[in-house]
Amino acid sequence: MSINILLRNIGRFVALVFIQVFIFNNIHLTDYGIIPAVYIIYVILLPFETPNWMVMVLAFLIGFSIDVFSDTLGLNAAASVLIAFVRPGMLNLLAPRDGYDIGTFPRIYYMGQLWFLKYASALVIIHQITYYIFESFGLEDFFVSLLKIVIASFVTLILIYFSQYIFFRK
Repeated sequence: MSINILLRNIGRFVALVFIQVFIFNNIHLTDYGIIPAVYIIYVILLPFETPNWMVMVLAFLIGFSIDVFSDTLGLNAAASVLIAFVRPGMLNLLAPRDGYDIGTFPRIYYMGQLWFLKYASALVIIHQITYYIFESFGLEDFFVSLLKIVIASFVTLILIYFSQYIFFRK
């Protein structure tokens, strides 16, 4: 990983923690306390060449950072590490016939809209399911948790999708 990519990822890490903690954690979509988890774009957009162990460590660090500022007792860290664990399998499942080109990133610009929507949707939904199931400590309020998962996943995915056109270029 070049120093330029490393510095860009450090800046993105800090910016996403700041945006999540100070903006999105203060936006409650319903009375149920549904908060979009836009910080997971950090894990979703890590370069293809990033070693799996590093993806998991970075996912833990960003999730833990959000937990510290949000007082969520490890929910974000657990959900983030799970999507980091699932990410290589998802990338293999969605891999083009010739594999991924060196120097490309999991972004709409490189991989196309359909590929990106499949990839991001799967990881966002896994993250939200994990977060809200752990939050309720099981399936006691199944339908409330399901509502939270659906709304949070939809809003998070929309925000991640549009961020591709607003913030990320070639």
